[in-house]
Amino acid sequence: MALTLTDDQIAIREAAREYLADRADFERLRKTIDSEAGWDEELWLGFAQELGFAGLGIAEEDGGIGLGAIEQALILEELGRTLAPIPWFESVVLAGGTIARAFPAAKRQELLGRIASGEVATLALRDARGGALPHGIGPRIVDGRLSGEAHYVSFGHAASILIVATGGGNGWDDIGLVAIPADRAGITIERVVSLDLTRPMATVRFDGVELAEGEFVADAGRPLREAWTAAAGLLASEQVGGAARTLDETVAYSIQRVQFGRLIGSFQAMKHRMADMKLLVDSARSAADWAARAIAEGGDFAKAAHGARAYCSDAYLRCAADGIQLHGGIGYTWEHHAHLFFKRARSSATMLDRIDEHRDAIARAIIDEVTA
Repeated sequence: MALTLTDDQIAIREAAREYLADRADFERLRKTIDSEAGWDEELWLGFAQELGFAGLGIAEEDGGIGLGAIEQALILEELGRTLAPIPWFESVVLAGGTIARAFPAAKRQELLGRIASGEVATLALRDARGGALPHGIGPRIVDGRLSGEAHYVSFGHAASILIVATGGGNGWDDIGLVAIPADRAGITIERVVSLDLTRPMATVRFDGVELAEGEFVADAGRPLREAWTAAAGLLASEQVGGAARTLDETVAYSIQRVQFGRLIGSFQAMKHRMADMKLLVDSARSAADWAARAIAEGGDFAKAAHGARAYCSDAYLRCAADGIQLHGGIGYTWEHHAHLFFKRARSSATMLDRIDEHRDAIARAIIDEVTA
């Protein structure tokens, strides 16, 4: 189900591709992930402000440039191709989508306007076990103050706005959302080492954090679930970008590397493996496009989003693993970038719930339809 793009959508994709090609090469990526900051703030500001992409998908009345899920999917695929260490997905898609669905107009416009201007926001909710929603939420409101810990907070150390899910012990109906500045007294943020260095994680601790009026929204389980599912479906496009780049790099290497007096790409076994990768990439793109279209159209997009995430996670992992193997010895070295794609594939497969949880969600949706 390939998307038919308009001229404006093609222009958006090309602008992102050209910008990242000029500024997000692997040498710069290596320097960034080895730095103390762990993310590329200069690249972020250019991408968010110079190109204006921080407002993409945010309604004009909320301070953004409008457009929607299809345009966001196009951006995510380009980011996935480069592993750009910037919090566009976390800030614009995940946090922005949650704010748009859950918060009342005045607070929504304030928060989304700040995101559209280039401030970084992220979603903080997981407990130490990282369990599935709604029971994997760590922070709680105790005596009117926010306490507890949120783990696996993507780009948490870079954020100025934290969207914190609370409650969850009694299911979706027990979930509230808090929007607070990351520098509020009682909040400590510790960057932690994780598998994927291109998407840094943090642990955020809340020690009796005082909440101001308008910062808490009760009964936020349904909008959080909808935003979470939409973000999961759009993350599939990022996975497609990574898988496609892995395939491109593998094909390019196969027509350069000579073994036994022949280009390794001429060996039948190599051709078959790369053809299998091509099939996975094309099928994954079809699934991701299906999800993006369903989210853009509104209505019930859950099955499309869950299906895309499950398939694209598997496809990316397979392509990334094959890419390492088909590069031969050099593919297993730290100096080569193949392992960075494999680690992104592994981490994105568990981000926003594991693959089996997405399949379970599809099964439940089908059962509900049959029994309705």
